[in-house]
Amino acid sequence: MTVRSELLDCVQANLAVLADRHHGAGTHLNLGAALRFRWRAEQLPTVEPTLEQHISDAENLLGLRLADRRTVTDGPLTAAVRPGEQAYVIADAYELPWVPYFQQRHMEHSFLLTADGEVVDAYANDTQWGPATPGTWQYPDLRIAGEVLHFTPGVAPNPVASLDGGEIEEYVSAYESEPDRVAALDRLTLETWLLARSRKLHAAFREHRGLPTPTALAEHLSRWDALVEQTYLAYRRVVRGRPEPAAVVERLRAVLAADREVFALGDERWRRSVAGVVASVLDVPEQQLLGGVSFTSLPRFSSFRLVEIVEQLESELGADIDAADLLPENLHRLDDLCQVIRPPAVRTEGVLP
Repeated sequence: MTVRSELLDCVQANLAVLADRHHGAGTHLNLGAALRFRWRAEQLPTVEPTLEQHISDAENLLGLRLADRRTVTDGPLTAAVRPGEQAYVIADAYELPWVPYFQQRHMEHSFLLTADGEVVDAYANDTQWGPATPGTWQYPDLRIAGEVLHFTPGVAPNPVASLDGGEIEEYVSAYESEPDRVAALDRLTLETWLLARSRKLHAAFREHRGLPTPTALAEHLSRWDALVEQTYLAYRRVVRGRPEPAAVVERLRAVLAADREVFALGDERWRRSVAGVVASVLDVPEQQLLGGVSFTSLPRFSSFRLVEIVEQLESELGADIDAADLLPENLHRLDDLCQVIRPPAVRTEGVLP
């Protein structure tokens, strides 16, 4: 397996295997293109993506199109797998004998399955019941309920790095004010784990794409790791009836706020100024460009409009671009464009904003 299992959750890990198989090693890192902080309201708010969100990411970020989907409630799962193909399966980890959650904890878990019963699972994690280790097993008569999905390769996507932030205070305050501290810290243990892995995945995506490494990155990721550890220790402590350690939630608030500084994509004011020029030429909302859409997918885009964009950036913003950077791959998305078109003072000083 070529995937960075240590960066992925248990639903992403096996989508990653399919993506690299169809589109080449490293494709799975596209899952980290957007640094997200999206949460939805439940009894306690959660950043855990739904299965539908994962399926959407599979198509938009990994180039995997959902061909069919079947719910199996009885009989062997292999009966729902097409011969010669490898299906992607979602089932309850409590029922899966190769994972440490077996007969221990109910949670969604993914794996790949062939018609003859070969199971591939790329997930990796240390748990209180032992390690989850990537591997291959034979379970031709696995009789459990599950969702069996078949994906086909689509167009290989080319996402750009982006920040997708949400409201921090309401999310954090819900955990701070929850009276059931065992429930709050139990859930927060998973939340901080998901957030920490996604930050590492975003950093790996940026490195894979050759983007500059933020100077404070290593320290920031270490702070996330420390928070995951502290949250789990706090949970184990309150389960035993001991006092909750102070400042767990406050540290979460601080590292979430620091995300925006550490992972900032250059000068945001400059980025929005460039987006304004491009939006006026292509007659689209700025927000659409800020979201990472390819200019080539927009109705008004053409080589003539591209020339107009460059000329207006030079005339209206005083921007400049080196002749060596005038390559299509540098000019078709906002953040790619911002990497090569700089304010004159920045270009003169040789310092990135």
